[in-house]
Amino acid sequence: MEENNLNQRIRCIVKLGGAAITCKNELEKINEENLETVSSQLRQAMILGSCSKKVIGMDWSKRDGVSDISSSLGDFGDQGQYNVDFSRFVVVHGAGSFGHFQASKSGVHKGGLQQPLVKAGFVATRISVTTLNLEIVRALAREGIPSIGMSPFACGWSTSKRNVASADLLGVTKAIDSGFIPVLHGDAVFDDSLGCTILSGDVIIRRLAEHLRPEYVVFLTDVLGVYDRPPTDPNAVLLREIVVDEDGKWSVVNPALQSMNKQVEITVAAHDTTGGMETKISEAALIAKLGIDVYIVKAATSHSLRAMSGELRRNIPDDWLGTVIRFSG
Repeated sequence: MEENNLNQRIRCIVKLGGAAITCKNELEKINEENLETVSSQLRQAMILGSCSKKVIGMDWSKRDGVSDISSSLGDFGDQGQYNVDFSRFVVVHGAGSFGHFQASKSGVHKGGLQQPLVKAGFVATRISVTTLNLEIVRALAREGIPSIGMSPFACGWSTSKRNVASADLLGVTKAIDSGFIPVLHGDAVFDDSLGCTILSGDVIIRRLAEHLRPEYVVFLTDVLGVYDRPPTDPNAVLLREIVVDEDGKWSVVNPALQSMNKQVEITVAAHDTTGGMETKISEAALIAKLGIDVYIVKAATSHSLRAMSGELRRNIPDDWLGTVIRFSG
């Protein structure tokens, strides 16, 4: 594995779940309200200390439905009043209603790049996910967050039998050390064995966590956290704390379930080519084994802001709703 060449440790890796920032049942539709709230909360979480300085909006491109470009260099005046100190974050987002449809219809996740349909689907999937990436980068930039979109395919990520085989993280570390917030995403990539596959954002986060060793990791989802069964079930119970042992096995410690061997039920949408919540929990458990606390929480809520701000690192308040996954050691 590559050595961590960062000048200093990063604070947090945040995963924006696809279901939280897009309308998953509407093809390629962003949940604008959630994305705007999440972007604002990220800015609040990233700013070090109490900051009264103005924030520079960094999206200077024209937007649909907006006649004027929001910022121009002439608006800035004294640049010293805009020198905001951001802590070191990395953002990774899922695809939601972007990319999954194209990938599942063409079978990109199964490989077979020599087939015309798969090759076309590979192109279509990347068009879709990079479109979403750009919109997320723009939303963060409007909040004054110096975000840089970094697509795994273009940055040299590849897999072998769906496991990460190579990941050039030099660009990510350089961006962080230069004061930028890298924004990565689930992507279609080459696979040494299958020809191609889908690399999920959850898997990307685990590799980043291994390399960057953040203080904590936050998964933003469209539900309050991890449940013992699908959250649509009226009897579903929110699992507040999960502990991972040395062997990678995880157990629920809060609340105490009636049967400690009870199987937690997982559902995955038919078009989701990345494993949904099951992959999320598995990857979160591997991150927790590194000694890094993981919080799974509903996006655009007071609970998500508290998690991203690092408020939960010492103790979990009773009024916080979400799931924390920790190492037992």
